[in-house]
This record gives sequence, C-alpha cells and structure tokens, in this order.
Amino acid sequence: MKLHTINTGLFKLDGGAMFGVVPKAIWQKTNPADGNNLCTWAMRCLLIEDGNKLILVDTGIGDKQNEKFFSHYYLHGDDTMEKSLAALGFNSADITDVFLTHLHFDHVGGAIKREGEKLLPAFKNASYWSNEKHWQWAVEPNAREKASFLKDNILPIQESGQLKFVEEKEDLEWQPNINISFAYGHTDAMMLPKINYKGKTIVYMADLLPSVGHLPLPYVMAYDMFPLKTLTEKKSFLEEAVVNDYILYLEHDSVNECCTLQQTEKGIRVAETFNLAALS
Repeated sequence: MKLHTINTGLFKLDGGAMFGVVPKAIWQKTNPADGNNLCTWAMRCLLIEDGNKLILVDTGIGDKQNEKFFSHYYLHGDDTMEKSLAALGFNSADITDVFLTHLHFDHVGGAIKREGEKLLPAFKNASYWSNEKHWQWAVEPNAREKASFLKDNILPIQESGQLKFVEEKEDLEWQPNINISFAYGHTDAMMLPKINYKGKTIVYMADLLPSVGHLPLPYVMAYDMFPLKTLTEKKSFLEEAVVNDYILYLEHDSVNECCTLQQTEKGIRVAETFNLAALS
C-alpha cells in the first residue's frame, strides 16, 4: 500500500463560522483572518494505492459551479485534482473507487464534471461510495444544510449507476487495512477512513477535526448540525487517538497535513506535525 496527498486548491470560509462560539481574539492566533474575517482552508484529498485498487478519498470542490457560487469562496492556489494526480503518474480514468466522507460541496464537488449540458462522473471507471443514511440525508436536506448539498454534485452519481453504499456499522472493515468509523455531529453519518499503514493507523479526519486549531474541545464549527454531538464525538476520538498513537490526516488545515497528539495540562494537543510523505 502507498498513500499520496492530493491537493485540490485552497478556499476561504468565515472564521466565526469555522470556530462557532469561540471568540475571534482566541481563534485568530492559530488561523489568522483577512480583512473580511475569512480564513484560508485546504481541500486535501487522499489517494490510496493498493494492489489493483486506486482509491480516492473525497474530491474537493470541483470547477463546474457558476462564477457567482465560486465568488463566495475565493478559490486560490495552483493545485488541482488533475495536477496532483498527474504528478503521481495517474489520471482520473485510473481511479477505481471514490470514497466520499460526506456530500457537502467542498468534499464531493469534484466527483462530477460538466461536459456541455451534461453532468457526468469525473472518474468514469470508479465506484462511488457513500452510505444509505447519509445519502438520504443529503438528497432530502433540511433547510439549514440545504446550501451545502448541491443536486448537481449528488444526483448524477446515482444516475450514472456507479453509486454504492457501505454498511452503517461502527469500525466497519471496508477494504483490507481500511476500516470506517461514523460520526453524526457535523452531518448525519459522516464516514472517517482509518487506514493501517506501515504499522500505524492514519485517520482521515474530514470535518470532525478540520485543523489543528480545532483541537480544544469547545472549538466546534457553527456549520455542524449537532454541535454537542460533535463535542462528544471529538472528545471520545481524541482520547482514542492518544491511547493508540493515531496519525491524523487533516483535510482542511492549510498548513499542516498530518499530526500526532499528546495529553497536556490543557487537554489533548498536538505532539508533532508533518507531511504524509515523511512516512514513506
């Protein structure tokens, strides 16, 4: 097995929304905001090369939405899905599986491309993996979360016939050396891959822990549907991660790709930060 970082670009989101009830005077020390109160975030996907499988975890925001949509998120940086795959000697047709942690637009947008008037799978040879509970949550969204679930990103996956569901089962073995944990605070039935890699467990954090700046327990996003549930899930996971010496792979941290944790007087905090390539 080989793991590869797939950078798909940077975007901006409101710092207050990203840190909920935590005052700006505190969170801006780790995530400085610009004059519009916007912080920069990564859209860092993961490529798992294992035998005849080439598995992509999440897909970034994509490029098919209109100019007005993208004007809200200030996309920047030189990285794209295509460039990142090409740098490794791959292209979209090589992907065998696309694993979607959840269906918010910054995680699933790159799964579908626009060709003229048609919306088609960006990875034509891949199976697309979600779970039935989250899928139903996304296609029949609540009013608060509706803006994050864009039909153009989601429905064409099912229409293509490439959609598959994993079983909603805690610590599910999805593939050899890849287990799935579920979290329900950010959105219903978000999935976190836990990968056994070179004797370590690497956890793709999705939106349970967007950045190292979110490690303190009260630092919970206003975007979360059930923030108290997130707090409980985060506390439990961080304790598990310290005991088991997990490596956390951070999807949205614009500076840090990976980190390990340690117990301190202030609670669980970062022990080390490093790039995924340091493990190879």
